[in-house]
Formats: sequence, structure tokens, C-alpha cells
Amino acid sequence: MSKIYQDLSKLLPSEFVSISQGDLEVHRIDKWHAAADPEVVVFAQSTEQVAAVLRYANEHEVPVYTRGAGVGYVGGCVPVNGGIALSVAQMNDILEVNTGDGVAVVQPGVITGHLQEAARTKGWYYPPDPASLKECSIGGNIATNAGGPRCLKYGVTKQYVLGLEVVTATGEIMRVGGRCHKNKTGFDLTTLMCGSEGMLGVVTEATVRIIPHPETRAMLGASFVDFTGAAAAVQAILDAGILPSALEITDAFTLAAARDYLGEDSLPPGDAYLMVEIDGRLSSVKNELEGLTKLLNELGVLRINEASDEAACEEIWQLRRDFSYSLKHTGLTKLNEDIVVPRSKLVELVNFARQLQKDTGIPVACFGHAGDGNIHTNLMVEDYSDPVIKKRADAAVDKLFTWVLEHDGAITGEHGVGLAKKPWIKQALGPVSFAMHKQIKQAMDPKGILNPGKFLD
Repeated sequence: MSKIYQDLSKLLPSEFVSISQGDLEVHRIDKWHAAADPEVVVFAQSTEQVAAVLRYANEHEVPVYTRGAGVGYVGGCVPVNGGIALSVAQMNDILEVNTGDGVAVVQPGVITGHLQEAARTKGWYYPPDPASLKECSIGGNIATNAGGPRCLKYGVTKQYVLGLEVVTATGEIMRVGGRCHKNKTGFDLTTLMCGSEGMLGVVTEATVRIIPHPETRAMLGASFVDFTGAAAAVQAILDAGILPSALEITDAFTLAAARDYLGEDSLPPGDAYLMVEIDGRLSSVKNELEGLTKLLNELGVLRINEASDEAACEEIWQLRRDFSYSLKHTGLTKLNEDIVVPRSKLVELVNFARQLQKDTGIPVACFGHAGDGNIHTNLMVEDYSDPVIKKRADAAVDKLFTWVLEHDGAITGEHGVGLAKKPWIKQALGPVSFAMHKQIKQAMDPKGILNPGKFLD
């Protein structure tokens, strides 16, 4: 029996500390393929318990890997150096939904969809909507600065985080920000924690901004001959003065997979599909829907599916969710790269993806958030465990990331860096920025116990 387990069992109630094989197995991996065993799992129930664990870990220089729901895509919580897997999943209370202040106060283990439901019951809205909102947690959203389809209009997680309770690497409890919607007191440590990937502290409570819920929403699903036409429609919609809540685009490969999975007649004809969601007051949504239909017809759309009520909108969103299942149905392993390019370069990106497919023989599926340039570029490989195939796939990813960076893009828009994108972090940040990241890490975690082995090592 390990000394770490014995020590932590004295600091905390023993039922919150585990070395069972089942718990170790669960906490060795996220949705990515990398895996490593922690030495012990701690199921924290309170801020004070988190602080006790970090004080111990800092004193004894034991690695700590904080974990929420564990549904990340980049190996961000994988305990590559062993040590303690610190689960905050059971810290899952919604402490307050206060419409008077326009805030909700939550613990890090709260599932994002549950927070949305709690706000909705009061007629209010928490807009960040990662695709995994029914299973991902607020703590993980903050760690990766998660986005989603509606960030075109509403922004990503950091735009909604007003205040945080954070336990530092040395076990001190720090509050940053607060519940005021405007606050310029000192450095913006609140935003610094958003996207910090568990390397600067452990979030134990978040105060997030909520807004009045839109009265209604509507959607259009529009099919085009090719991706170029659909991408041109994206810019035309914005140039017309319309700001949709979501603008999702899909390429020919993804549509072909969806037709194979759902049936040939499940989607309209064409090699590109555009989903446009608008929301707001009843009268404005009605007028915008009519204007959008007219505009798309002028742009040569092949077919428009109109959804003017909640149930019809959900049918279109279900189709969007089915794209991922369709790609899985191909039997290929999906390397989901959440790259971002300036919106004007969407067509160039997809043309590059088609050429990459020809050059490497690896199918590439592109779909995602056209409104902000965050296109999920999925390399579909036969068997990633095969060393020869893995080498070829990794080389293709390297070509993709190099192209993206050369075209003013970013290697991750919402998943984070973690282990998956570690090889490209210096190229993405540049030497001065990378050095500054290291200095901030050293200041906040002097012994390097928080999530070691990731992109700063």
C-alpha cells in the first residue's frame, strides 16, 4: 500500500481516497487515446479538502491531475507522471441562480447542461454550449475555455466567468473577480484561469453570468452545390447585418458519411450544408427568417429546410449531432482537430484538406462553426494503433497544423492543448510568449505539481 494513499487517508475521510483498480482505470484516460495510471484517486467534496490535498502534494512534490467529467479530447487530465488524480466531479451543486444580479454560482463538477436547465426554469440563459454539454462539467469548460456553436453571437466560456474560487498549488484559497458584471480591480486573474488547463490552480467555485433567455428561435438548413457556395453564404449573411446565434457548415465527405449512416434520403442534395440559427423576439425572428430565406435563394441554394418552432429546430440540431456518429459509423478512427482559421480562409482550408487527403490517402472530414472559423478537421484513419498508420497520420496532422499557423490560424479553438497538441505549442505561441507562459507557471506553481508533463514541459 502506497505511502501517498496512507497519508491522504489520514488527511481525508478514507472513503474519499481510493486505490481500487476500477477507480484507477477510470481516471487514467479521457476521450483521447493516451492513458497513464495515477497512484491514488481522491474524490474531493469541498474546497477545504482540495486545499488539504494540494498542501500535502506541494510539500511532498507529488503530481496532481485535476479531473472533472473526463470528456476532454486532448489528454488534458491524463496523469502522465502518476501521483494524485483529484476528482472534483462530486462537487456538483448549483449553489445559486440569482436573476436579480444576473449570476449563477456553481461548483466545478456541475454538468453544463444542468446549469442551462436551472437558468431556463427562471427564464434565463447560460449560453456556452459545447457539443458535450450533457456530460461535460463547468470546471472542465473553464479549464479549456470551451466554446460551441452559439459562440458566434454569445461568446465562449471566459465571457461568462465573473468570479472564481481557486485553490493555489500551495493550498491557499484565493478569490478572483466577483459577482459584478464590471470589475477592473487589479490584474484579470479570472480570465487567466480560463484556458489554464489545470496548470495554475484548482477551481472550486465559479460565479458565471446569465442573461435573459431569448423569446424564441428558428433555423434554416440550406444545401449548396459545393463548399465554396456555402462559405460565400456565411459571409453574405453577416454582411446583410444578420448575426445568427449559430452558423454551422458541413463538407461533402461528412455528408456522404451521414447519408450512408442515416439513409440516402436523410439529407438534401448537394456537397455542402449550412445550418443557420437565429433567436430573439418573436417579431424579429419572423422577419429575419423571411429575409434569410430570400437571401439564400438569391445565392443559389439547392434546398432550404425551415424550422420555425422548438421541435423542428431540434431535428436540425440532431442532424448536426448525427454527423459525429456518422463518421464513427465509417469504422475509421477520428482524429478530431479543432483548428481555427480567419473566416475568410474557410474555402482555402477545405481545399487544403482535400489536397491533404489526396497526398496522404487519409480521408479528411470538415464540419463545424463557420461563423467564427472554428472548423473541426477530422482525419479519419484506419487503425491508429498500427505504428505505420500512426506515423503517417501524425505527419498529416503536422502538415495541417503548419498550414493553419502559416495562415494566421490557431491549433485549438476549444479543446485545449493537453498532450495531443503539445508538439506544436512552441511554434503556435512563439518563443517570447512561451517563455512568459513558463514564468507565469513558475510564479503560481513553484514546484510544478499541477498537471505536469503537459504543454509547458
